[in-house]
Amino acid sequence: MWRLSASILLFSCLFVSFLAVSSSAFGDSEATCSGIVPLRYRKDKISITDFGGVGDGRKVNTKAFRAAIYRIQHLKRRGGTLLYIPPGVFLTESFNLTSHMTLYLARGAVIRAVQDTWNWPLIDALPSYGRGRELPGGRYMSFIHGDGLRDVVITGQNGTIDGQGEVWWNMWRSRTLKFTRPNLIELKNSKEIIISNVIFQNSPFWNIHPVYCSDVVIHHVTILAPQDSPNTDGIDADSSFNVCIEDSYISTGDDLVAIKSGWDEYGIAYGRPSSNITIRRITGSSPFAGIAIGSETSGGIKNIVAEHITLFNMGVGVNIKTNIGRGGYIKNIRISNVYVENARYGIKLAGDTGDHPDAYYNPNALPIVKGIHIKNIWGVNVQNAGSIRGLKGSPFTGICLSEINLHGSLNSYRTWKCSDVIGTSLKVSPWPCSELRTTGGSYSCSSTF
Repeated sequence: MWRLSASILLFSCLFVSFLAVSSSAFGDSEATCSGIVPLRYRKDKISITDFGGVGDGRKVNTKAFRAAIYRIQHLKRRGGTLLYIPPGVFLTESFNLTSHMTLYLARGAVIRAVQDTWNWPLIDALPSYGRGRELPGGRYMSFIHGDGLRDVVITGQNGTIDGQGEVWWNMWRSRTLKFTRPNLIELKNSKEIIISNVIFQNSPFWNIHPVYCSDVVIHHVTILAPQDSPNTDGIDADSSFNVCIEDSYISTGDDLVAIKSGWDEYGIAYGRPSSNITIRRITGSSPFAGIAIGSETSGGIKNIVAEHITLFNMGVGVNIKTNIGRGGYIKNIRISNVYVENARYGIKLAGDTGDHPDAYYNPNALPIVKGIHIKNIWGVNVQNAGSIRGLKGSPFTGICLSEINLHGSLNSYRTWKCSDVIGTSLKVSPWPCSELRTTGGSYSCSSTF
């Protein structure tokens, strides 16, 4: 079993603390969107130990968690209830949260998933995906789950939620999975959500997945998984509105932060976009992307801001990806102040990325990609500066690159590769492709920021 080294864990905790106290050192990076959801005080408090919970790492505490949450749901104390998890390792099966509750993990508290995959509950596929993301049919329920909730907080003193995902990763590698792996946390059809000051580690699949949600704040979290763990995305905001993601450290085996909105014909039919999402002050590393849009973009993605991002040892710094059959749109995306060190690509926009749920997608459903503004990107030891490849029937338009410097190594290919793209550029090094003509005339690339 892969275990976190003490040094990585210490660094991640110190990083979150550092961001909390010294954001003023970053100039305008001290701006925050975390106030979109007010943090409510819970006068009513209970402990998992009140319901027979034992944190010895051996006893399975599923009954205790379910009983505690049943009590919160049915007694409905005014202002909600805080469920306290004291120091210790509390082993449990998956469980559902309820509205008007705070799940509070003390320092040294660990909520750990059992590794009994045979009895893991199944739930329906998301309607915007039409099937499980990995396999046809339903999907395994997330370890911590919520549907149709309001006013939910997951926080504490940097306690840990551990998915013990290695058994699931090995099933994926050996192709013995029967259904799509569980996320670590999924909140669906929910609003007024705060997730903060918790360490998430070893998710079986995606880590934090708000889907069909609104008014969500995720900040001061640490998300960890081995670099070779499959599909362990950090935070996937999916068909959600008004989401704030800030001040976090993420090191996983897939995209650190990704914005999604449904898959091919199912996402088109469901028609729920992701919009008004801010991503700010994220640090991390991954063999895939730091900031990703897509590739599941069928419901539409718009009004996304990502800024003050620091990335090390990456596959791609910024990756905007879609495909034929997706339909939908990606528009009004603003990404700025990104530092990338050691990466295969600095910037990548692609219209040929991602698989399809089945053979019934419409190949003529072409996505619209326009209004992509990328500014102030600094790269060190970047092997390939950038690649922007749109679609022949739907070229990417309104692409604006400004003040970008991507420095390579002796063996790097410091060139841009472009096709089916229309845009402008200003102060970009290495020199961009001809399709991104130098800004001139009445339109200025810099004026879009």
